Amino acid sequence: MSDRESVWNTAPTSAPAQRADRYVSGSNAHPAKMLPAIAAHAIRTYTKPGDLVLDPMCGIGTTLVEAIRLHRQALGVEYESRWARIARANIAHSLRHSEHGSGRVKCGDARRLTQLVDADLHGKVALVVTSPPYGRSAHGRVHCTSETGERGLVKTDYRYGRDPHNLAHVSTDQLLDAFTQILTQCRTMLRPGGTVVVTTRPWRTHGELIDLPSAALAAGQAAGLIPAERCVALLVGIREGRLIARPSFFQMKNVRDARRAGTPLHVVQHEDVLVLTKPEISRE
Repeated sequence: MSDRESVWNTAPTSAPAQRADRYVSGSNAHPAKMLPAIAAHAIRTYTKPGDLVLDPMCGIGTTLVEAIRLHRQALGVEYESRWARIARANIAHSLRHSEHGSGRVKCGDARRLTQLVDADLHGKVALVVTSPPYGRSAHGRVHCTSETGERGLVKTDYRYGRDPHNLAHVSTDQLLDAFTQILTQCRTMLRPGGTVVVTTRPWRTHGELIDLPSAALAAGQAAGLIPAERCVALLVGIREGRLIARPSFFQMKNVRDARRAGTPLHVVQHEDVLVLTKPEISRE
């Protein structure tokens, strides 16, 4: 295990404050954005300026934006064309404000990562930062009457897309099988000794706990990667030694519903961070 800090202080400010002026219009519509400070912390910790950083499920390109801001080279793959377009726009926006770094996004299925990415980049990636979709867990934004002029609450931005083959729509077993395939592809992209950082969290389905972090760790091992660290990335602020929670509407609703049903659920305060490495001696 590493002697690096195992608790990452990644939410000193809120998610909207972290994204302010750095992401183009439309970015907020993605249902499951990585917290920028989590990506930035991983990039600072495991790479050097000029290194190549990859996110095989890049969404709106959070990992890529933070890589460019830190003078790294960024490469992303995104299944949904809508988010790929926004990721490219976010890259362009970042490059207008940076004299260093580069970025590109391929649209396609990350299970075919090595076919989508130019062969001359195989074995060159220093760091993979990604997060699997949380299956059918609740996402989205809620608008109240004062915003919409209509009675009641209106839910928006809760879908990754409508394609049934999107991994956000498949069963947990199918998701984990696909994630193993993706990490296997990432192993080919990594240089010997390269690092994979996976952020994830458990969720509940009909009261049953789905331990996605442990399952993602097993997927990494099945892909031929070596577990190196297991860390915690905070989703809460710290003020005078106290945690300042910033739960979403759905987190609060799920917790209240569970408690009324007798399940002692608590608001999620962190992401699990799994750190794995590619063996120094390549098996490719």
